[in-house]
Amino acid sequence: MLASLGTLPELARQLSGLGGCTRPVRLDGHRTEYAVDRTTGEIGHVLHHLDSATLPAGQLLVRCNNRRTTRCAACAETYRRDTYYLITAGLRGGKGTPERVATHPRVFATFTAPGFGPVHNRPTSGRNCRCGIRHDDQDPVLGTPLDSHTYDYEAAVLWNAYAGALWRRFSIYLRREVAKRAGLTQRAFRDHARVSFAKVAEYQKRGAVHFHAVVRLDGPEDDDSPPPVWASAELLTDAIRAATIAARVAGPEVDGRSHTFVFGRQLDVRTIRSADFDGGQELTERAVAAYIAKYATKGAETATGALDRPLKFLAELAQLDISDHARRLIRTAWTLGARKDLEHLRLRAWAHMLGFRGHFSTKSRRYSTTLGALRDARADWRRAQAAPPVPQDGETTLVLAHWVFAGTGLSVGEAWLAASLEPAPGTEGEPTCA
Repeated sequence: MLASLGTLPELARQLSGLGGCTRPVRLDGHRTEYAVDRTTGEIGHVLHHLDSATLPAGQLLVRCNNRRTTRCAACAETYRRDTYYLITAGLRGGKGTPERVATHPRVFATFTAPGFGPVHNRPTSGRNCRCGIRHDDQDPVLGTPLDSHTYDYEAAVLWNAYAGALWRRFSIYLRREVAKRAGLTQRAFRDHARVSFAKVAEYQKRGAVHFHAVVRLDGPEDDDSPPPVWASAELLTDAIRAATIAARVAGPEVDGRSHTFVFGRQLDVRTIRSADFDGGQELTERAVAAYIAKYATKGAETATGALDRPLKFLAELAQLDISDHARRLIRTAWTLGARKDLEHLRLRAWAHMLGFRGHFSTKSRRYSTTLGALRDARADWRRAQAAPPVPQDGETTLVLAHWVFAGTGLSVGEAWLAASLEPAPGTEGEPTCA
């Protein structure tokens, strides 16, 4: 039918601009750009006009930009690539970050959660699990409790809820520990060096969040000078270990039981070497960036079989094909979320994330560029390719727009057509140079 009406090529062009997004946001409305005289303020001729009703799909289609692979693989790939370049810029320079950061002390650290009870695992020593079996790495029982009746589900959910606060406490202690090892007061430390970082959160199979982070020592915050002579990867590693042990956050008291949250004993800190190193043993810049970016698009659903969307009612759990362990974690979060003294944790809203409500990808201000800057650069490039009319000398632009939400997703016919298309140039998710 579309082909007979002659709209198939136009619809194909509109869909190809989504870059493979399968769950676009549909908008009704219009956008008009006017030329405005800078001197008089008089509105002149129309530079460009867009009305959703005239588009082949009948609506404006905008990429969903969901970071989760399970929701939209194309948009998640864009997010992964942007995260890769963000991390790489902080390790090698580029995109507004000076290249000399490659000479600064950098380490890659992994922070784990404490134990909440024995779980099925694959010991790196090659020994069997505590259950007496050597599990395959795809065995669905990995990460599930040996005894679900004694597993501390309450503490596991609250740990996820407080993990972000614990990281913030750690970052404060880290600066103190670095200053102590440099023989400086905390106030004086700001005049000599600063700590920069970028991190992502990952769910272990047991459903507990842990963090992967790049931590870097730089010169003082008010300029781009190199770090002081005393700064080294060894000093930074030692400070991270001390700050990890010291960091703790007081949690709530639930039915007479007090909770305090700390990181687990398993802490891995490794120095990051140059990307040119090719010995096969050292941790390189590219390897770190790729590893972190991989986890930026995953959530609880990829590790535990939990959900990738919020619950509206607890009764939905009965209809979901998820593991018993994930079901217990979600139910615990929902139950705790009903308590008045825990309402600030919004556990029901984040029950599908097993209580964790923090950002999956965060960084300090001076680490490198931002995801927003990368998105803006890509949007600017797309606008330049479209080559819309530009104001003449002495003119500026007035934009009047009105858009309303009309739904999400593609129709059956649109989905069929989109699956056969190559993304339009500039929409595949490749970050542009900024």
